[in-house]
Amino acid sequence: MNLQLKEIITTIDEMGDLSQTAIDEARARQKVLAKPTGALGTLEDISIQLAGITGKVKNDMKKQAIVIMSADNGVVEEGVASAPQSVTLSQTINFTRHYTGVSSMAKYFGIDLLVVDMGVKMTIPPQLYTDQMTEHGCSDTGCKRGLTGKIVNRSLGRGTKNLAKEPAMTEEDALRAIMTGMEAAEAIKREGYDIFGIGEMGIGNTTTSACVLAALCGKTGDDVVGRGGGLNDEGLSKKIRIVDEAIAGLDSSDVAGILAKVGGFDICAMVGAFLGAAYYKMPVVIDGYISAVAALAAVRLAPKCKNYMFGSHQSKEKGYLVAMDALGVEPYFNLGMRLGEGSGCPISFKIIETACATMNGMATFAEGAIDADYLEEGKKGNFF
Repeated sequence: MNLQLKEIITTIDEMGDLSQTAIDEARARQKVLAKPTGALGTLEDISIQLAGITGKVKNDMKKQAIVIMSADNGVVEEGVASAPQSVTLSQTINFTRHYTGVSSMAKYFGIDLLVVDMGVKMTIPPQLYTDQMTEHGCSDTGCKRGLTGKIVNRSLGRGTKNLAKEPAMTEEDALRAIMTGMEAAEAIKREGYDIFGIGEMGIGNTTTSACVLAALCGKTGDDVVGRGGGLNDEGLSKKIRIVDEAIAGLDSSDVAGILAKVGGFDICAMVGAFLGAAYYKMPVVIDGYISAVAALAAVRLAPKCKNYMFGSHQSKEKGYLVAMDALGVEPYFNLGMRLGEGSGCPISFKIIETACATMNGMATFAEGAIDADYLEEGKKGNFF
């Protein structure tokens, strides 16, 4: 582990606690809002956690972004994916055109995307690239300030190596990818976003995620491997075997080593973005399976990262609940989704906004001229 990453982890360890004063004040306000105790359930928990992050009881989470890390994975040579790698290229481009699942939602809700090429195998047209994560300036079509609308070029190569035969990447490349994730989080913070989510695109990355998760949690391939985008029975059996063989002998405490040997450029960058959320004290939303695995790896590196994480949808991918259980973070909804891309994040943002709206806008019993004495019996008997 390089010195810069060690310093980041140390900073999170030393400064990653939430504001207990703000948490106490938020809890106190929830108790006097005009409702039975705990009646808003998880929405109350969200508002209290946000208070701990921002240091304010009342929050607005209206300026939102999603970072999408794109990369290909050499392990697809083994027949563990149902889709061709050309899909990684097409969808990475389509994110910027708002043609995909997540980008269509983002366009509708006014959410900005930060699309980063970490190692797409096929050639992205040069005119779609930029070296900058943010864009400032004016033209005939208007002024732009914020995240770039192009694909940010941070490619570490034409996909990783085949983890079934050799390490997916060097530890140096894994660390470079992590630092790119940190760079993305810093750009989002600098541009004044209130909250962001973390997604991905990369054929074969349910295999890399399964490897990382199994290695971190001492699981077998059968515990964490699913069908990804629609793998047949033969492919599923091969995928389980490859995961078991790839993780043999890996040390669960060596997070950077696991990421280098069996991870992907996209996952490593996502780990860095989760670390960055904690480092820059920003709320961050976990998407589906791959995002959850990256979040878990970040928490294993810096446990206080968890303080800044929020759930979204319950993925249908088999290992998702394994990762979330290990994290201790609950998904907020289950719509049978298994798309990836960060597609759960826009929906979660709306739930989080709802939590803010109730905390900010509800009247207290006193403000609403409501006699709350009728609730006392329920409080004493814990009937809520």
